Amino acid sequence: MVVPWIGFPLNALLKQVEPTAKAKYVAFQSLYDPKQMPQGRWAGIDFPYVEGLRMDEALHPLTLLCVGLYGETLPNQNGAPLRLVVPWKYGFKSIKSIVKIKLVERQPPTTWNLATPSEYGFYSNVNPEVDHPRWSQGTERRLGEFFKRKTVKFNGYGDQVASLYAGMDLRKNY
Repeated sequence: MVVPWIGFPLNALLKQVEPTAKAKYVAFQSLYDPKQMPQGRWAGIDFPYVEGLRMDEALHPLTLLCVGLYGETLPNQNGAPLRLVVPWKYGFKSIKSIVKIKLVERQPPTTWNLATPSEYGFYSNVNPEVDHPRWSQGTERRLGEFFKRKTVKFNGYGDQVASLYAGMDLRKNY
C-alpha cells in the first residue's frame, strides 16, 4: 500500500533527547484502555501492543512518526494520534496509537514475536526469500490491484536500507 503519510523522521525526536551510548534499541507501546477497547480482551494477542527497533533503524531518515495521511489528521483507525511507519518492514512493525517510547539497552519484546516466535522475528524486514511458515511471501497483491506481483525485498527500499543488515543472515534474522 502506498500512503502519503504526514509526519517527521523519528530521528528528529531521538536527537532532541540525546540518547546515550547505552541506548541500543527503541521500544514502543500502544494505547490500551479496556474501557474504550473492550474487544482487545479477545484479540488473540496481548495488549498493550509493543514493538521495537534497533537504534540504527530508528535513526534512519525513512523511519517516520506520523500524525496524518492524505492531507488530513490521522484518524483513530489509522493509529491516531501518533504512529510509526517503517516502510521497508512488514506493516505490523508500524505500531499505532503510540503512548510510550523508551530507549533501552536490550532488544525489547514485540507483540507478534511474543505471540508466535516461530513465525515472527524481531526484524520483520520484507524479504520474499523467507516464507512465513504458513504462506509464501514471494508475491503480493496491492490494494486496488487484481493481479499479484513479485514481492520486492525491503519493499523496494533496498538501496537505502540494505546496509543496515550487512553481514546478517536474513533467513535467521527475519
